[in-house]
Order: sequence, then C-alpha cells, then structure tokens
Amino acid sequence: MPATSPAAPLPGAGYAAPPAATTRRRPGPAPRRRDGHHRWIVQTVLGALVVLLGVVTSALAHSTVQGIVALGMFPEGTDRLQTVPQTWVGGAVLGALVLVALRTRPLLAVGILVGLSLVSLAAEGVLGILGLCVAVALYAVASTRPALVTWSAFLAAAVVLTAAIWRWQVIGVGEMFVWGTYQRPAGTEPFHQLIEPEFSSGRRAATVALLVVLLLLGVAAGATSRARRLKAQAEIDGLEARARDSEASAALGRASERARIAREMHDIVAHSVSVMIALSDGAGAALDRAPDRSREALQELSRTGRTALADMQRVLGALDPVDGGDAQPEPTEPTETELRSIVDRYRAAGLPLSVRGLDEPLPDDTALRLALVRIVSEALTNVLRHAPGTPSVELVLTRRADAVEVEVLDAGSDRPSAGGGSGRGVPGMRERAALLGGRVDTGPRPEGGWRVHVVLPWTGEDAR
Repeated sequence: MPATSPAAPLPGAGYAAPPAATTRRRPGPAPRRRDGHHRWIVQTVLGALVVLLGVVTSALAHSTVQGIVALGMFPEGTDRLQTVPQTWVGGAVLGALVLVALRTRPLLAVGILVGLSLVSLAAEGVLGILGLCVAVALYAVASTRPALVTWSAFLAAAVVLTAAIWRWQVIGVGEMFVWGTYQRPAGTEPFHQLIEPEFSSGRRAATVALLVVLLLLGVAAGATSRARRLKAQAEIDGLEARARDSEASAALGRASERARIAREMHDIVAHSVSVMIALSDGAGAALDRAPDRSREALQELSRTGRTALADMQRVLGALDPVDGGDAQPEPTEPTETELRSIVDRYRAAGLPLSVRGLDEPLPDDTALRLALVRIVSEALTNVLRHAPGTPSVELVLTRRADAVEVEVLDAGSDRPSAGGGSGRGVPGMRERAALLGGRVDTGPRPEGGWRVHVVLPWTGEDAR
C-alpha cells in the first residue's frame, strides 16, 4: 500500500497563528548620538576643570619661584618668575585640549601628554598639571582596553616621566612644600648665590612618588569602571540569552502543538470520514434489496459522525479554552479504547475483516490502549482508502510478556486507490509508537497487499 504524498501541515479549525517573535530593540543611531554627546560634555567639563586647576596651582608655582629667589638659588630678576607660571598654565591648557580632542583614542592621548611633559620639564623644569592629565588618560585606557595594554601604557609612561623628572626637574612637589611660602626678612642677604637649586634626589623622589600614585589611581579607577561595565554587559547578555531561549522554547512548543493538533485533525477526519463514506455507500447500495442492513449501516454512520464531532469539539476546546483562564482544556485524544468496537465499525463499512487475539486482556494503561486504537484505525483506514474491494483483511493481536504486538494484513486490490491521503498516516503511527518506546513497520507483502506491524512495549505491574 503506497504511502500518501506529503502535504502542508493542517492548522486545524480555529487555530490561531503563533505571535511573531518579540523583536528586541538594539541601540540605533539616535541612542549612540546621545551617548556620544553626553561623553563629549563630560570630557569638556573635565578639560575645563583641568584648566582651572592649572591656573590656581600656577599661583603656587609662582610663589615657589619667589621663595627660591629669596633664598638666592635663582638670581634676582630671573625671568622664571614669568616663564614657570606661563609654562604651568600652558601645559594645563594643552593637556585639557588633548583629553577632549582624543577622548576616543586614549592611547594616543597618553603618548602626546607624555611628550608635552618632556617638553615642559626640559624647557622650565616643571611637570605641572600634565602628570594629572596623563593619569586621566590612563584611566580612559584602563576603562576601554585589556589589562595587558593598560599596564604596558602605565609602565612606559612611568619610566619615561621618572627619567625626565630625575634629569630636568627644578620645581616639583618637594620644592613647593619646602620653599613655596618662604620670604626673606627685610634687610638680610640671600643664603645662597646660585643660578638654580642644586640636585636633590629626595625632592625628585617625592615628585616621582606622587606621579606614580596618580597613575596607579587612574589605572585602578579605569579598571574598576571596565569591570563594572563588563559585568553589566554580561548580565544584559545573560538576560538576552535567556530571552532567546525562552522564545526558542515557545517556538518549539508552538510547533509541537501545531504538529499534535494536525495529527489529531488527521485522525478525526481521515478515520471517521472514510468510514462514514463507506457506510453511506453501503447503505445506499443495500437500500432496496436489504433494508435492514441499510438501516444498520445508517445507524453506524450516525454513531461514527457523533464520535467524530465529539473528537472535533475536544480539539477545538483545546485550541480555544472557554474562559481563557487557568481552566485545563479537555483531552484531545479519543475516549474509545476498545478495539472490538473499532473492528465492528470497519466491518460495517465493508471491510472483510478477520480478527485473532481480541480476547487477550490488554494492559490497563490508557495511553497504550489509545495508541492501539489510533494505529489500528489508521491501518484499517488506509486499507479502506488504498485497497478498496480487497478480498481479505486480517488483524492479529498478540500480548507477549513485555509487549503488545499487532499485525494488519490485507490482500491488496485490483481497483484503483481512492487517494486523498494527507501523508500523515504512517508518520503519525510511528510517532505514536515511538512515544511509548515502540515501533511500526510497514511495507508491501511478497504475496501481494500491505503489511503493518506494530510493537508497543509494556512493563507494568500487570505485564505477563
């Protein structure tokens, strides 16, 4: 008996198409522009604060130069009284501009700021606010780059600036702390007669220590910001992954439900309607010569139609619950679990059906009984549809110690097949058997006709 050709899935009456998957909004151009605008404002405010700090601390640098002159380590009337504050403020302005202009390229900003620091130290012997600017740039590096890049930039900046401070610094933290407030008493001579202060490793070490602390703080703050951002991103990714899994599970559930409903609709329509057509044809043919048999066929036709209608109502009830609340839908499986009534129905439809083994007691498992009803109904419906007028159909049921076995054999027919199959019959039988751990084998018989062999395992308490 050839398998019917596949057809498109039958959605079933009242079936509502599954809702489209929820589309997650991703950052578009507008949110990116807002974020970029916000960062630009932050960097501009930061640059303004750097300039303001440079202007304020330049007064301290000027006071330090005055103290050094009063001590006699700078000559009277030295131009450093003007050039040191100017270099100090100029470094702050240039550093602020670099931080604002290169906010998206922090590594380049670090390189340029270190270069400006070298120029400032070589020209006037002051580092000024540029050390703080380097620390801010390292913060940006640490917040956007991996640890290897960050620590490489830190090490390079620290080594170069330490060497420059040790070589060229004249006015640093130590000088400001020691000489920044010194004023020579009136009428006294300077203690020294020097062109510039002598080298002092202690004062230079104080500047280096402060610089390294600032750079480490910048790296630590940036690394903390990056870790916090990565953690937040990981949480967002986790939520999105769970949302995708939920959507995938919902889609699989909808697909499974669609397949189940299509299978139920196939069973209801194919089994019941095929029998009803055969019964109505038989009743019409026997109406004049055998009214009693015609009446019996019509009664069986009515019973089959009512059963099909009840099954259809159960399917529709499962699709669209009455209250739409928490009420559980009625089962969509048939309630009829007796094979004998199925056999009688197909005999009434005209199949020359011989049966063996129906007296064997079946297990009490309702799922197994329902599977037998559906599989046997499908096999007999296929005989009715694809082998009309077959001279014999044999149904053999055997209950073994660990399984129930059913075999449906037909002798074939020379008449053309009625066709009209949906292609779900044999796959549906196999799927039902597989759900119970069983199998279904189908194929032509060597002597002609078709064979359906079903094995459903059973290991319950009443198994023999």
